This record gives sequence, structure tokens and C-alpha cells, in this order.
Amino acid sequence: MLRYASARTEAVGEPLLAAAGLAEAGLFDQYVVYEREGQWWFAGGVLGEVVVGRRFGVRSRWLTEETTEPLGPDPLRQVGERLARMALEGWNAYGWMAFEFSHLYTDRPERAGDADLLHLVVPQAEVRIGGGPALVRSTDPGLVDALVALLSEPVAPSTAEPRPIDVADAGGQYPGLVARAIEEIRTTELQKVIISRPVPVPFPVDFVATYVRGRSSNTPARSFLLDLGGRRVVGFSPETVVEVDADGEVVTQPLAGTRARGLGESEDARLRAELLADPKEISEHVLSVKLAEEEMSTVCRPGTVSVRDLLSVRQRGSVQHLGSTVHGTLDEGATAWDALRAVFPAVTASGIPKSLAYDCITGLEGDARGIYAGAVLRASGDGSLDAALVLRSLFEEPGRAWLRAGAGILAGSTPARELEETCEKLRSVAPYVVPAPDAGSAAAPSSDTRPSAARDEERVCASEK
Repeated sequence: MLRYASARTEAVGEPLLAAAGLAEAGLFDQYVVYEREGQWWFAGGVLGEVVVGRRFGVRSRWLTEETTEPLGPDPLRQVGERLARMALEGWNAYGWMAFEFSHLYTDRPERAGDADLLHLVVPQAEVRIGGGPALVRSTDPGLVDALVALLSEPVAPSTAEPRPIDVADAGGQYPGLVARAIEEIRTTELQKVIISRPVPVPFPVDFVATYVRGRSSNTPARSFLLDLGGRRVVGFSPETVVEVDADGEVVTQPLAGTRARGLGESEDARLRAELLADPKEISEHVLSVKLAEEEMSTVCRPGTVSVRDLLSVRQRGSVQHLGSTVHGTLDEGATAWDALRAVFPAVTASGIPKSLAYDCITGLEGDARGIYAGAVLRASGDGSLDAALVLRSLFEEPGRAWLRAGAGILAGSTPARELEETCEKLRSVAPYVVPAPDAGSAAAPSSDTRPSAARDEERVCASEK
């Protein structure tokens, strides 16, 4: 059994900047940063990994030993079993899960496509920052010393200026997609569906600087920054897909119902009151909570599932949402992976019923979502798991970078309002995108120096209402 060497030290400066400094230090070619409730975890390097794809099944590696097995009826159980076999005391795993992973549990698994669907790593080194002294762990004592030394030096925030992204619906296609979704809802048993749209980023991105800028201006439930297997993502998640602690207590946090915020105290208050009184938004939220309850009941002990904080308003960056939490206790024999399977993908990023929502999303959006509306997660050998819903994020794969946002469509939706909602959500990230140092002047920044929220409200959305 392999063991980590560890040390505790005081990290200098803000935890956010300390985590960003570790990502920029160049000690690791792959890393994940994951923030939860004021604590940041940095995971660097790879001792072991699990990758899932429809073409090859479940592929795992521990040190130099590699194995592959075909996909079974419960791929997430297979993932959990593979991680449990990794001979490391006190392991944690970090990584991502694509929206299309959900198709593996349907009668149309071919819709999952040929791209990787999940990638989790057990890191060579791990650092926890915030809430007291930093904890540094690594199988290499030399790396422990190097990380402790890095944490002892202050990290200066980047002085690079962001280059705001124009989030307009350039092709004018989104209102038409919403209208088609509304028609499908009115003529089938589909009750709700989230239809999203991508927004290209026309220059290379400095992901670490964007993470610091964006996190400093957001109020997420979770935040994350990862560079893993050729994919880079930075995000400020408004909600969790599922949280499971080591004692089997389970929580999911559906958010549905949206209005803008950041427009001044008086306007924010007016929009909050409007949100709480809007029948469409309340209906959308209650439908989502009801399905979350039903899904949780499939893996929780009878009588333990309950809803708390029903229809409370949660402030998340440039928007405010209606939110609730659904709690439960895992049933005997159930694991955190079963809980994730039960609620994934989040109802607030898919629809009701999910099977019909998948059909609608596939038919209208056309391209695969990938990590968008999937999860970035942290799982532990003690049975706990924490999965953030991947929204309010910036994505990069070789050759392209993009933002993406969607809106929940019901029979009572209007295309203009749903387009406006995507603009509101995109403003959680779009004003804070920092170009990479070699990005040049591919897209000139706006000369408008007003606050980004006011600028975007007028310039981006007003002409599309």
C-alpha cells in the first residue's frame, strides 16, 4: 500500500491566489483545482486514472499497470470499483464527467458518441488551502518540500486585463430553437427542457488569470480550474449535482428560475420580487424539485428524503436563482456512485422527463455538450463525493475555446425572455476572460468603460428582446 508523505504549513496570502500560484508553477503538466465552501484543493500529477468511453469501455491505470474492461450495465459502479483498487492510503480522485455519460444508462447508448465521457485522476500531489494551515501531501517527499516552499511565497494577481466576450446570439438561431422546444412541450409528454447555445471565444485564453478574475467577481456554490487530458475548463458552478459525505448523507441542490443581478440594490430587489412572483419560474422550480425528490428516493432509505429551504433566492454572480435543497440518507448497500447515477445529469440542466429531454436536446442542439452540463467532481476513498454542475464555465479543447449557457423551457416560455436569460448567465464569465499573453489583438476590447453588467444589459441583450 502506497502512502503519501505530508506536511502542514501556513499559506501566504489569499487561498484563491495560492491555488492559482500552484497551477501556474509548472510542477505538473496536468492538474485540477476544486473549491468547496472556502477551501481549495489542488491536485497535481497523475498516479492513477480512470477513463470511460463508449468505444473502449472503462480504462484504468495505476502507476504502470493498465487494464481495460467493457462497459457493463452500471458504468459508474465500475468507476468506483476501479478507484477502490488503487493501492494508496487515503486517496482522493478529481476530474470530470460529460453530459453524454447519461446516455450510457438509456436504450440509445450510441448517443454518447465516441469522445471520452469521464476522466478521473488520483493525483501525485494534493494540497488543501483555507480554513487553517495548508495540508500538503505527495508520494514524493521532494514534491512536498517544493509545494511548501511555493506556499510560503506571496502570489501577486495577474495585471493582465480581461477582454470581454460578446455574448449576442450572432446567428439569431436561439429564439427559433426555443420556439421548437415550446411546440414539442405542447404536443408531447415533455414538460421541461434546457436548451443551450455556445458562444465562441476568438482568442487563446489565460485560464489561471481568468479563474482568479472570475472567482473574485462571482459567488459560486463551487469553483474549479482543470487542465486534464487535453481539456481545460474554468467554472463558477451555481449548484451541486450531488454531495455525499462519508456517513452516507446525501444532498442535491436544484436551482431553477432566474433573474439578473448586479444592476444596483434597488433593481436587484425589484427583480428578486418579480422572480418570486413569476408563475412560470415557480412552476419550473417546483417541477425540478419534485423530480430530484423522486430520484433521491431510489437510492435513499425510505422516509429520509426531505426538501429544505424551498424557493429560497440564491445569488450566483450575475444572476439570482430560486433554490432548494433535497436531503436524504443512502440506503443499505448504496454508494455515492449510485447517488450520482440517480440524479445525473442534473434536472436543472436536462429536463423532465429526462428521456424525452435527451431527445429534444439532441435534436435541437445538434452538437455534443461534452463537459458542459456535466460535472467536475472530487471523490474519496472514505465513500464521500462532491460533484459540481458544470455551468457558468469556459471550455477549451485543441483548436477552439467557448462559453455556453442555456435556459429552462416550459409551455409558458417566450423565446425573447429565454434568450435574455442566457445573456444574464453568460455575464458570470464573459466579462472576465483574460487573453493568453500571446493572444495578440485578435479581437479588440470594448472601449466602453462602464461596469460590465450595465454595458452588457444594454449592448448585448436589448437589441434581441
